[in-house]
Amino acid sequence: MVALSALWLPILLSAIIVFIASSIMHTVLTYHRSDCHQLPEEDKLLGALRAAGLQRGLYLFPYSRDSKEMKSPAMAEKYKQGPVGMMTVFPSGLPVMPKFLGMWFGYCLIVSYFVAYLTSGTGAPGAAYVAIFRVAGTAAFLAYGLGQLSNGIWKGQAWGMTLKEVSDGLVYGLLTGATFAYLWPR
Repeated sequence: MVALSALWLPILLSAIIVFIASSIMHTVLTYHRSDCHQLPEEDKLLGALRAAGLQRGLYLFPYSRDSKEMKSPAMAEKYKQGPVGMMTVFPSGLPVMPKFLGMWFGYCLIVSYFVAYLTSGTGAPGAAYVAIFRVAGTAAFLAYGLGQLSNGIWKGQAWGMTLKEVSDGLVYGLLTGATFAYLWPR
């Protein structure tokens, strides 16, 4: 068993490495550019949404209050006519990228902390590289990658986009696993 305090460097460094890797994957590489699409007749639709007084939040459409209403003929017709979807509305104004990036880095630190917590209880000082890599990499992949599958299942996200996010999570997991294994106390 390794004291959690002895793992502060792999915690911090793996979070930094994942943060940098994700920045490269989303700004330099181009495979995420096709993930989002422009609304048809965007100006007209945005005007209608503004006029409706849309506030920040998550919206389902068509919306039903309960399963009984969802089964009604009127609701069935709304679903049949479409569109059917889920929409997240952010506060008005330019996206605050420093805030989002700060929260993402905080998330990376939290994942790395729990990877350290798990590996500290499973690996002794001087443990084999591959043993630490396997535990740390798997734990990080669970946090960064597999959780993305729920977006394809429940939120209607395109499976191509979901699989790209799972692949990104695998890269983050491998980087985290390698960082922990390399810096593991001897």
